[in-house]
Amino acid sequence: MTLPARVVVAAPSSGSGKTTVATGLLGALEARGTAAAPFKVGPDYVDPGYHALAAGRPGRNLDPVLVDAATLPGLVVHGSRGAELAVIEGVMGLFDGRIGASPDGDGSTAHVARMLDAPVVLVVDARGQSRSVAALLAGFRDFDPRLRLGGVILNRVGSHRHEEILRAACAEVALPVLGVLPRHAELAVPSRHLGLVTAAEHGAAARSAVDAMAGLVADHVDLDAVAALARSAPSTPASAWDPEAAVGPAVPGDPVVAVAGGAAFTFGYPEHVELLAAGGAQVVTVDPAHDTALPPGTAGLVLPGGFPEEHAEALSANAALREDVRAFAAAGGPVHAECGGLLYLARSLDGAPMCGVLDANAAMGPRLALGYRTATACADSPLAAAGETVTGHEFHRTVTTPRAGAAPAWRWGDAEPEGFVAGGVHASYLHTHPAGRPDGVARWLRHVTMSR
Repeated sequence: MTLPARVVVAAPSSGSGKTTVATGLLGALEARGTAAAPFKVGPDYVDPGYHALAAGRPGRNLDPVLVDAATLPGLVVHGSRGAELAVIEGVMGLFDGRIGASPDGDGSTAHVARMLDAPVVLVVDARGQSRSVAALLAGFRDFDPRLRLGGVILNRVGSHRHEEILRAACAEVALPVLGVLPRHAELAVPSRHLGLVTAAEHGAAARSAVDAMAGLVADHVDLDAVAALARSAPSTPASAWDPEAAVGPAVPGDPVVAVAGGAAFTFGYPEHVELLAAGGAQVVTVDPAHDTALPPGTAGLVLPGGFPEEHAEALSANAALREDVRAFAAAGGPVHAECGGLLYLARSLDGAPMCGVLDANAAMGPRLALGYRTATACADSPLAAAGETVTGHEFHRTVTTPRAGAAPAWRWGDAEPEGFVAGGVHASYLHTHPAGRPDGVARWLRHVTMSR
């Protein structure tokens, strides 16, 4: 096997229009019959939701901080099955990565592009610029000679005259212009404290926004030139990531694992469900805002992250499911809760009653907690052995009181321990990528089997 045709959509900084271009490319290519596989650099959960709508297949993350770098090419091959090419949206600016890390391991868009030997398209917000764009492009092209900057898409261009000046500037540095997008305020997607409103929550409006992005790109970007650039990437040998090989022998008995979904719990990786299924589980989705009971025979419960704080009223009103979750945990059932799942297990969330599994209350806090964490397990749990070290990511603006239980989940740096381990429950703000630690998924499934 080899890596598919591929192209990275990057930018000088956040807010330049990467998501509009990447989502639009995916939708425009799909509309003309070119199947494209969507990927997002970093731990972002929101953009892949829009990518999935556009491409008609799961949006996946490529994060060499959370997943061993050697595994990433295989994830691209795995996620691109049946597709002609891969579209990889970057994170932040092209060279922005984990603070303090070396450029060869910082998780930046440039890091991933080098690993995959993928050409880069730079999306430039052209507002307030004319010939200066040439200097910007020359700087990004020459900063790291290991990268290949294959072209530029000019975004938010104000007029035909503005376009002419910008094209002349790009010609000065011999970078082809692959597209010119006019200003498009109508494509704005609502945002809030942690970024864009997720596609699952935005509903029909998300579909409309994706269609508008696809139409904009189809009208103003040379799709043939972008596809040709993607196909110019070398046919690098790479074996597809295999969830069955990663998770090891399947557990017996086909245990039912309920995974929370719906509008409140959207922060999950598709590889997690694939690993659970490969490990022998029957994975069933449960919507805590609407379903009144856990699926029949539930032996394990996964509560991923999301925005339960935006849906606290609906979650609280579903008292039947809250009680079912509380009883399941009280009976020792394995529960893996990350971030939003932690909030759902608390006694209350912004004053609204939740499941009461944890002796803690949750509420919106004064500031954002954001960043990669190298964490050590404080206690044995179904998810990790005491003393085990993992790399995860923290991204929330809520706080729990107290921060940790009698047996905390994790400790990192100089911070106080956080999270809760009690019985079969492991609840924490820390997100990990299951493809980065499939042994943790296998350990959890063994506990699921033993608890039946």
